[in-house]
This record gives sequence, C-alpha cells and structure tokens, in this order.
Amino acid sequence: MCSSVRNVGLQPTPADPKLILELKTRRPPSLEGRAGCETWSVDFSPDGAWFSWSMGHGIVWVVAWPLDSEENLDGKIDRGDKSFSCGQPVWGLAFGPRPSKSASSFLNHTPTKGSRLLLATGLENGVIKIWNVLTGNALFDLHGHEGIVRDLVFPPNGKLTLVSSSRDKTLRIWDLSQKGKKVQVLSGHKDWVSCCCISPDCSMIASVGRFDRMVCLWSLRSFTFIRNLTGGAQKTFYLLASCDFTPDGALLATAAFGASSWWIDLWDPYTAEKLATLVNYCEIYGQNQISAIQFSPDGLHLAIVTEDRALRIWEPGQTGMVMQTKEDRSSNGLCCNFHPQGGVVATGTRDGYVRFWRAPRLVPSLCHLCRSVLRHSVSTHQMEPLPIPKRILEYLTYRNIPSRLETCCASDEEWDS
Repeated sequence: MCSSVRNVGLQPTPADPKLILELKTRRPPSLEGRAGCETWSVDFSPDGAWFSWSMGHGIVWVVAWPLDSEENLDGKIDRGDKSFSCGQPVWGLAFGPRPSKSASSFLNHTPTKGSRLLLATGLENGVIKIWNVLTGNALFDLHGHEGIVRDLVFPPNGKLTLVSSSRDKTLRIWDLSQKGKKVQVLSGHKDWVSCCCISPDCSMIASVGRFDRMVCLWSLRSFTFIRNLTGGAQKTFYLLASCDFTPDGALLATAAFGASSWWIDLWDPYTAEKLATLVNYCEIYGQNQISAIQFSPDGLHLAIVTEDRALRIWEPGQTGMVMQTKEDRSSNGLCCNFHPQGGVVATGTRDGYVRFWRAPRLVPSLCHLCRSVLRHSVSTHQMEPLPIPKRILEYLTYRNIPSRLETCCASDEEWDS
C-alpha cells in the first residue's frame, strides 16, 4: 500500500558543517529507540531524482531529490513523497533497473526512464516486494528465501535482473521481466550472507558471510561459484560486514571487524590477490563495529560507516581520512549510499533517521580517468602481458597502493596481516 507523506528536514547546526540536513520520523515517543525502527538500507535512484529509506516498522519512504525540489519528472507526474507499507521490517532495498555503463559512457550520467523505475524491498520474512515508484503500486512478490533478505542490488546493464542475499545462507538471481518465476539459487555460504555487490561489467557477484567469514565470487553469466578470497589469518574471532566494487571493477573492498579493531581489505577480483589493508584500532574495547562501505561514483573515495562515527571517507592509499564526522556513538550508523553524481552521502541510523553529508568533490586526474575507462573493460590478466612500463602497470592494476595502512599506531601483535 502506498500513500502520500510529508517529510521533515532539519538544517545542520553550525557545529557540524558537514551535515547538510537530517530526516526524522514522526513516531510516537513510545516507539523511539525500540527494536524495529532501524534504517537498515537507503538508496538513490539511478538518475538521482529519488531517495528511499527504510524508516522502520515496515515503512519505506520515497522522496523527491533534492528535497526542496518542486519540479515534476516530465511536467505531468506528481513528485510528491510516497510511503510504502510493506507489512514486515525492511532490511534491504534497491532502485532499478540500473542504466548500462559501457566503456564509452562509464563516467557519464544516464537518465532513468521514469516509467520503468522500480523499488525492490527485502523483508524480514524472506519475501521481496517489487513496487512501481511513480504509481505507488505493488507489482508482485518474490518468494523463496527462508530468512531475512539482507541486501538487494540491480546490475548496471539496464536489465530487469535482481540479486538478493539472505540470512538463509543463499543468494538468488531473479528475472523480474518474468515476475521472478525464473530464479537462480547460489549456495555455498555456511551462514548469514551480510552483503552482495555486482561488478560494473556484470560478470561477477561478490558476497560476504558475516559469521562464516567467506568472501565469495560468483559468475553472473553462468551462475556458478568462482572462488573464495582468503589472505592472512586472524588471531581472534572477527565478522565480515560489507563489500563493494570500484566503479571500474578492478578492486573489491571488504569490511570486517574484531574485538579491538576494524579493517578494510582491497582485493584484485581477477587474481584473488589481496592488495592492501587499512586497519583502525579502537580505543574502547568492543565498540569497533563497521557496518557499511561504498565507493564514490568516480572511484576516488570510499565511504565508511562505523559505530563510533556517523561517517568516514577514505582515499585508498592514504593513511588518514579525507573526511570524518565527529565521534558520536549514539548515531549507530547502519548503512550509507552516495548520490549518483557524488557530492552527497546518505547514512541511515539505528534510530530510523537519515543524515545527508557533504562529501568531498575532486576533479579526477587524467591518469585516473584513463585507468577507469580502461579497467572497466580490461581484466588484470589482459593487462599484465601488455608491453608497458612497470610503474604504469602497477598504477593500472592498483598495485601502487601500500600493502598495509593504519589510521593509528598499534602493535603488530594485535593484528596479523
């Protein structure tokens, strides 16, 4: 069921200049802070004209972006905010289909056809609901998962394909053009699947298991298992939280945390080589959870959501953060998402709120643009035989990044690379 809603936008305080605005829900005081009000997922539509967030208690809000815009998509369609009642807590959501990004249009903005804009919502009971965003109608349900649907993603090729990951230890690939009647099941994880992502060339799916600590790569073309990425041994128990490909597909980032630290590993998905690790040691034992990561649309930065700060932004290869918000353990960030044109990052919190942050915007270097376009269509195996200088090859394959980076001083005994 869909209905019109009115949202509340709070302007940032001068003490927090990075905060653009905040969306808060109008809940009765009796529901504040109770389980079920979490914002587990947020997403921008492919053209950046809409923003959706799971505000808790089975409700998803979809608002026109920017929030103060009164324009219509084509002068005829209502741009009013919408509320989708899903009947179950919503853990994952995604707009689709995603426009194709070929090598020629890799860095260009491609508008989404509004009439085809869908919203997929993954529910606690394992059902996935598909909505038409502009009409507000529920189109059909997808049944098959036997646990919480934790993550949803559409491939960036314009097709009506949806990939879902669940706590039932499986991933599923749905053909929405047939209303999900044709589905592929990917089995191999031994426990909850926390997150999944699709490579920009739509050849691979990456997934991370929270408790089985598996980083799996799957073929999106043959629907088969490719490999499990492993590198180094941890001395203590740890959990995997999130993963994301760079926009050119040449790197895969995975996020994990243990008792006293969190870290991000950068992998070459073609060779299975772990190229670099960023590790952060926490001052307070046990308060070190990392919840989500996502690369910026230009691939220059990585957004990081952790328990102690609402948002960090890291430039791969650097020891410090390009940007970080003030320490705020009450924020309890759970998810993040970049606007398709960059410049803004949305974060969802455990209290059901959404915050929009001003992200760094840089003019990409010519070297970075060339690498982005080249690596979008050329694998590492195809790059390595080319007769080019070693230094250029290292740059093109991201092997110029230091293998170990730390955001603070710590002894090697606490973490084993």
